[in-house]
Amino acid sequence: MTTIERLWEDDYLPIRDALHYADGRSYDVELDSTAPGGFSVLSPFDLDEILKDDPSWVSSVDGQASVDLGEKGLLWGGEGSYGSEGFFARLTADRKLIWVMFFDGSNPFLRIQLSGNVATFRSTAGVEITVDIDDP
Repeated sequence: MTTIERLWEDDYLPIRDALHYADGRSYDVELDSTAPGGFSVLSPFDLDEILKDDPSWVSSVDGQASVDLGEKGLLWGGEGSYGSEGFFARLTADRKLIWVMFFDGSNPFLRIQLSGNVATFRSTAGVEITVDIDDP
């Protein structure tokens, strides 16, 4: 089990603007309203190395919006421990993590709109992120 899967099972995510895959890959991301989808993917990083320096640098997350994908799983969005944090994720049908994005300054993501394989997640602050749910 990867570090991000272990954190997810305990309802935690690292406090870092990032895209994490269940297989352990992690990438820095940044909100960018001029970029396609509303964000930019930056450099990869080693989550284990980051948490080794400060294992408490995590936020408790709570899902508050979802879209059922049937046997293809679930889209889920919500908030972190602090009011400014938000996340959204794709899960398997049995709620195991496929991928997740976390932003510390987006506010909670409480609206999810799905059109085919493209989902738009909207936060309470009006941040809008659009991704291909099969390849964010």
